Amino acid sequence: MRKLGKPTDQRMAMLRAMTTDLLEHGRIETTVSRAKEVAPLAEQMITLAKKNDLATYRQALSFITKEDVAHKLFGEIAQKYATRDGGYTRIVRTGARRGDAAEMAIVELV
Repeated sequence: MRKLGKPTDQRMAMLRAMTTDLLEHGRIETTVSRAKEVAPLAEQMITLAKKNDLATYRQALSFITKEDVAHKLFGEIAQKYATRDGGYTRIVRTGARRGDAAEMAIVELV
């Protein structure tokens, strides 16, 4: 796991927020290294939602920061990927950021 220049608690809070935003909006723009960390977490949440029982809902809710996003995950997103076995996200590189030349990418749900 990449440390992303943050202590563990700050890093996990950031990844939870980014995963929640990705599931809420369907796509986010971030740096490539952060994108590579967020994508597997989002895929894990979608796989969890496909089981669709109370235990997995509570497990997802312990990671996702917004209850309405968890509801959307189990309602809409899990049905969308019901027949798909993994590979729910895509990372598309978009070039360097103007300010600090960091490599940017878009993470989106397929």
